[in-house]
Amino acid sequence: MKSGFVIDLKDGMAITSLFLVREKEIRSSPRTGKSWLQLGLVDRTGSVSAKMWDNFAGIVSTFACDDVVRVRGRAKLYNDQIEITLEQILPVAEKDYDLQDFLPHTRENIDGLMAKLHQHVAAVRNPWLRRLLISIVDDPTIQPKLRMAPAAMTMHHAYLGGLLEHIVSICGLARGAAAHYPDVDQDYLLVGAVLHDIGKIDELCYDRCLGYTTPGRLLGHISIGFAMVRKKIEAIPDFPPKLATLVEHLLLSHHGTHEFGSPALPQFREAVVLNFIDDLDSKMGAMRATLDAAVNRDDEWTERNPSLRRQLLRVSEFLQPAEKSREAIAAQNASSAAAEAPSQRSLLDPEPSAKT
Repeated sequence: MKSGFVIDLKDGMAITSLFLVREKEIRSSPRTGKSWLQLGLVDRTGSVSAKMWDNFAGIVSTFACDDVVRVRGRAKLYNDQIEITLEQILPVAEKDYDLQDFLPHTRENIDGLMAKLHQHVAAVRNPWLRRLLISIVDDPTIQPKLRMAPAAMTMHHAYLGGLLEHIVSICGLARGAAAHYPDVDQDYLLVGAVLHDIGKIDELCYDRCLGYTTPGRLLGHISIGFAMVRKKIEAIPDFPPKLATLVEHLLLSHHGTHEFGSPALPQFREAVVLNFIDDLDSKMGAMRATLDAAVNRDDEWTERNPSLRRQLLRVSEFLQPAEKSREAIAAQNASSAAAEAPSQRSLLDPEPSAKT
């Protein structure tokens, strides 16, 4: 079990813990000629730079990027950033660690999310669409990936289980929208919610780090998902061709515009709604990640969110200063009263006797 996470590091802290190596490089100073081993280390709470200044020549070949290592060293503050000065690096066997300690993971329970997904699938009344969804969600080659895949690299839900969390959330929004707009077909919306990002299970890799697969780079998740769904439709005898066209349009149009990668624009009610609820959930996920970031949690304003292209206000911090000020004033008054108490009592004391 890993102990000691990046988020816990403080200046001067001794650290012995496991980390995944994201970057590895031997660097040299052009001024002094001195070389050192530079590492980028990560766990599920963040990343940290680490340097080994001495005796690294015999160690550097014993591990590679994406390996897990045990390090011993000391954290220090350098240019307002925590880094680790390393004293020891040891490779760690795969059986001796849990990969989920090193990659960010959804806070939700995966089994619970899968149960909710099955409930949404069961709510689809059209037997053709329900059969299609079951053939995908319960496919033994798909479900393990669906349980683990992130929804994105950085923009939103960029952690293990993020895709499933995103899909289940959009299913909830889809049912709410269908209840609010009687002319919107809930079945079409649920099919779009479940399948719109299914191609991400193969677009992204997420075994030891989050990244893109070669097919993901070349094709993208919309094309991958379209091919996957079409193959499943073709495997269902007599699947209505026009219904298939509607399903495929939901996938191809869910990004909303050509600029954002959709080959087609949304052109019926449910496709338009799907685009907006997908965008809504993505933006809420991006906001949550920024607001929950550990950096400067007490500040009113967050760091700039690159996908939203803005800083975000922490409303609770904005509203609390008045409360904090009242608490500070009360504490100061109490302190002043305590400081004055001895002098007040001394006035009541009898004068000391004169020495004889």
